Amino acid sequence: MVRKARRASQSQKLPASLKHVHLNAAGIDVGAESHYVAVPVDRDSQPVRSFSAYTPDLNKLADWLKACGVDTVAMESTGVYWIPLYEVLERCGFKMYLVSPQHLRRVPGRKTDVLDCQWLQELHTFGLLSGAFRPEDIEVALRSYMRQRAMLVSYASQHIQHMQKALTQMNVLVHHAVEDITGVSGMRIIRAIIAGERNPVTLAAMREAGCKKDAATVARALEGNWREEHLFALRQAVELFDFYQARIDDCDQQMLAHLQTMEDRSDSGTGTPPEPEGKSPRKNELSFDGAAEAYRISGTDLAKIPGIGGHTALKILSEIGTDVAHWPTAKHFASWLTLAPKNRISGGKRLSQRKAPANANRVAQALRLAAFSLHKSHSYLGAFYRRMAARAGKTKAIQATAHKLAILVYNALKYGTDYVEKGARYYEESYRDRVLKNVSRRAKEMGYRLVKEDA
Repeated sequence: MVRKARRASQSQKLPASLKHVHLNAAGIDVGAESHYVAVPVDRDSQPVRSFSAYTPDLNKLADWLKACGVDTVAMESTGVYWIPLYEVLERCGFKMYLVSPQHLRRVPGRKTDVLDCQWLQELHTFGLLSGAFRPEDIEVALRSYMRQRAMLVSYASQHIQHMQKALTQMNVLVHHAVEDITGVSGMRIIRAIIAGERNPVTLAAMREAGCKKDAATVARALEGNWREEHLFALRQAVELFDFYQARIDDCDQQMLAHLQTMEDRSDSGTGTPPEPEGKSPRKNELSFDGAAEAYRISGTDLAKIPGIGGHTALKILSEIGTDVAHWPTAKHFASWLTLAPKNRISGGKRLSQRKAPANANRVAQALRLAAFSLHKSHSYLGAFYRRMAARAGKTKAIQATAHKLAILVYNALKYGTDYVEKGARYYEESYRDRVLKNVSRRAKEMGYRLVKEDA
């Protein structure tokens, strides 16, 4: 009986009292090999058709939608199979709604492969579907370059682990001799080992002058058991690491060339140009001035916000674009990033304030990393992070600081103004004033008066 009732509730149609919002709507169920398309039943004798995933058939699909008078299309974001179809239809002038399968799953209805497109079309006709955010096409290209670069960096990091494993198996403790085996001293020593050098004293002499450990300690760490199979693995790991470093440089050059084709908005904002970035000692940074390019395409210097450098600024702009009009307010933007508290209010009472579960949003991940980097900062946000960490723990401190960073980024892009640093001392003083004001108010409510004691 329960199953029959559930099937009956799922088979119910939408009430006729609902208002038609999109009269010329189509729904597409995306698949790896074929796409099922549904149009209003009065537009064609066969309102549901199947098209293969080949490009000529995608063009036929677009022509059929035009012949049926369709102007807006709703489709599921299935894997990466939706991207070619989305780009073809968008190029043909259709207004696209990319619907998340998780959101659609919450709506009861017909959920078979063939009928799914009809259910999408019906829901979209009544305006019950909301499209996911997708930046402009030129910003999508920049996003692809940034994601490709991040993938290359992750591949290179795997071969660093392979180098470390081969050295450890030979008991050559390069990571004890130097802080970073991929630094100048570390790579010089490793390349000498591959070239055939085995004398630990000679290898220790290759370290940089600023090395904290003396030559005798380094020489002891570089004496090992030189087995041929581990040397072979070390040599291949270094070659693959160098290969990916070269590909990362190629990606940077291609990205810079694409950035030059984007509109220059540096004169439209009220912010000031950033100072040129020096040669950063940090690993995996861009080979060009990311802060200057981010300022040129957005008109505001996001790198002035504590924790956000040129690389992070470009990563944010590549994911959300330079126009934040898609989000009405900063609160909407923070909620989209899942950085805002997930408040549950019923009857005027707050039932829960737990944070929303973290998702794979790359902007939110970048802002959390930026927030974590502020734990020793002498900035206003650095003082806020330390107070939150002492009170609620580092996890909640990172979330709260990333939420503040998101609001600053939104306001900077929307109004074109630069961030003004007030300093940690200003934050401590303002926090102290707030505490005293609250304590004084509570004391007054209880019939007492606070009096400052003379030193």
